[in-house]
Amino acid sequence: MDKKAQFVEEIQKGYTTKGDYIYLGAGMIDGEVHSEAAVKIPLKTMNRHGLIAGATGTGKSKTLQIIAENLSEKGVPVMLMDVKGDLSGIAEAAEEKDFITERHLKLDFPFSATSSPAEILTLSDQEGIRLRATVSEFGPVLLSRILDLTSTQTGILAIIFKYCDDNQLPLLDLKDLKKIIQYSTENGKEEFEKNYGRISRASTGAILRKIVSLEQQGADLFFGERSFEVNDLLRKTRDGKGYVNILRLTDIQDRPKLFSTFMLSLLAEIYSTFPEKGDMDKPELVMFIDEAHLIFEEASDALLDQIESIVKLIRSKGVGIYFVTQNPADVPEEVLGQLGLKIQHALRAFTAKDRKAIKLAAENYPVSEFYDTKNMLTALGIGEALVSALDEKGRPSPLVATMLRAPMSRMDILSDKELKDLINSSALVPKYNEELDRESAYEILNRKIETAEKEEAKEKAEKERKEVTKPSSRRRTKSSEGAIIKVLTSATFIRGVMGILNKFLK
Repeated sequence: MDKKAQFVEEIQKGYTTKGDYIYLGAGMIDGEVHSEAAVKIPLKTMNRHGLIAGATGTGKSKTLQIIAENLSEKGVPVMLMDVKGDLSGIAEAAEEKDFITERHLKLDFPFSATSSPAEILTLSDQEGIRLRATVSEFGPVLLSRILDLTSTQTGILAIIFKYCDDNQLPLLDLKDLKKIIQYSTENGKEEFEKNYGRISRASTGAILRKIVSLEQQGADLFFGERSFEVNDLLRKTRDGKGYVNILRLTDIQDRPKLFSTFMLSLLAEIYSTFPEKGDMDKPELVMFIDEAHLIFEEASDALLDQIESIVKLIRSKGVGIYFVTQNPADVPEEVLGQLGLKIQHALRAFTAKDRKAIKLAAENYPVSEFYDTKNMLTALGIGEALVSALDEKGRPSPLVATMLRAPMSRMDILSDKELKDLINSSALVPKYNEELDRESAYEILNRKIETAEKEEAKEKAEKERKEVTKPSSRRRTKSSEGAIIKVLTSATFIRGVMGILNKFLK
């Protein structure tokens, strides 16, 4: 058997699936595409997480789009983190062009232009369905990890939350949290010391500074009501297509702390809300995190540990997470080791550092007798990638250089009008874009402080009145006594008394 026939046989064997699948493209060897060497990803392995990596302009976003739209077509809801703002086109059908026709002829696979049902979400003031969560929903442990607090500061935050629970003080947004922290060492100092122990002002000051730092990255827009219900990510159309939920993040690229805060809270909420699913024919939800380095580059060790734990556990809920980034090294090794599907687009070698990164990237993939992986990484064209997947039994499939199919949806963004029409037609906008600011810890504590201050002022005024009254009364008494003594001891008075006594004696 010659090399090409052996290659085709190996790919067919490694990528054959009895269940439903996503067709990615066809295998290539020595520059030739072999349409019979079809690369198919079993749907039942899509909750095993994955990586899409490659240099700028090599086709990562289009690969993400291919997988997302096909998942939607198969009835799997999707969530996309759209950092660059180039994924909204998935809501409109593609225009068939010559290069698409030519590519699909090579693949011997029919091209069908179609759109996917989509929702536009936002964390900021951009138009879209607002995503929020309350401080209470985070809880002291998760919030401490986000803020990178010390063990002492974490203990104080736990006391703060306990006080709010004991006194029915809702912690909804950051102004609630800041107010109760200030209260614990100022107006409420005695109350806290009596019931929970002494709280250091230096520690609360450090916590407040970290909250302000998070606030400056726009977290005040994220914390609050109405809280987003993660089950709304699982919506499907009447004909069974899964919604593609596109989170617009173009305005938070320079605010990685907010991005990681949101991602961690979302994953934690999904894990706590979704039921255990066991072995499924297809996932409940698949999430794609574009520019994944934004989560990891400023994350503390505690935050990384939390992300790693959730990535390990969340697949049991039927949820797959796919990281999209320029280099596999952007993703921590502990997380990288959990990823079943790896799609590696071309890497560029302009510097010694680039060459070292390529060598390390090549070591993340199975050894192949058909490719020199290190050299192949720099030889791939646009829309081509090295693929390593899992078969239906969870076994690694052979590494294959793949010419990828074209997206069925538009490979461009929506116009402003199209975007606005899509948002206005959403059934979720009225639910989540209503501004709510019900009474919470901030208002209750302010009222409590105001009442206490009024009582204190009243008591002070009463005390001052008594202090003023007492001395003047004593002064009047002493003055009266002094006047009487003065009269009784005067010479005129004595002489008068003696005169009366003389007359009486005579």
